[in-house]
Amino acid sequence: MRITVFNTKAYEEEVFREFNENFNHDLVYLEPRLNIHTAQLAKGSPVVCAFVNDDLSAEVLEILAAQGTKLIALRSAGYNHLDLKKAKALNITVVRVPAYSPYAVAEHTVGLMITLNRQIHRANRRVRDGNFALGGLMGFDFHGRTAGIIGTGKIGEVVSRILTGFGIQILAYDPYPNPACLEMGVRYVELPELFAESDIISLHCPLTQTSQHFIDEDAIKQMKEGVMLINTSRGALIDTRAVIQGLKTGKVGYLGLDVYEEEGDLFFEDLSDSVIQDDTFSRLLTFPNVLITAHQGFFTREALQNIIETTLKNVQEFEEDGKNLNELTVKQQAA
Repeated sequence: MRITVFNTKAYEEEVFREFNENFNHDLVYLEPRLNIHTAQLAKGSPVVCAFVNDDLSAEVLEILAAQGTKLIALRSAGYNHLDLKKAKALNITVVRVPAYSPYAVAEHTVGLMITLNRQIHRANRRVRDGNFALGGLMGFDFHGRTAGIIGTGKIGEVVSRILTGFGIQILAYDPYPNPACLEMGVRYVELPELFAESDIISLHCPLTQTSQHFIDEDAIKQMKEGVMLINTSRGALIDTRAVIQGLKTGKVGYLGLDVYEEEGDLFFEDLSDSVIQDDTFSRLLTFPNVLITAHQGFFTREALQNIIETTLKNVQEFEEDGKNLNELTVKQQAA
């Protein structure tokens, strides 16, 4: 089956070729992101494969449908960049990769926590410059602290398990408590208690209409002075301007981000020779207690292989019987 793969990087194409030997799909790799200007490149392709920062708005979907696209294969778990109602109205099926490696994102999350706490990124720069002074690098023991985990699906569960190993008490918020988390001693509480009691807060919930800017000025006011805030889920869960204000006052003592609400114009590209036009993002980069990675939490060999193999399987199942266990429904997006 012909699949037009948008937003393709060399490392992805290599893995696609490897796994496609078992499927024999006709793969067309495109470097540009999918948007209203590039959608015409998929003309005649029944399947379009898209990534997290591709544009799957109503206007783009209309172009794809008119050109013969019947299936959108997301190589991601999140789908907030997709107008699912419009896709269904156009009779376009949408499938995703619901799980690829919770360990990849969870381990990256904890890596951000440790790096921020012990100032490893700053210490490395100092040593490379011949500066071996320790002033300003003091951290704190994780043991005996409290972490608040918002969202306890597989990733939140793994983060909780890792942090428990440090001797950290885990508080959690999730409308649907995870039995595995309860078994390891995680205590589910309401958000005000989680905000007030947590030294570290880590976000692992999906982005929906109700969770956008979930962490806003009011939420930050309820947090401990000097709280560590980590987001490896979706950028728009955090109101960036409110967090910047929290950093300026000291309410937010540490900020670790692997996602950013306006990352579509930045992440996955080499802009080292360009002037970054996003003033809010540039402001974040001025804080010494902010650590940002460019949506690389998922980026392990195992995760990438799982993403691509599942994507190709999704297309094969659709081709064989038109059904797929990983198909998205409008009900899911509404939730």
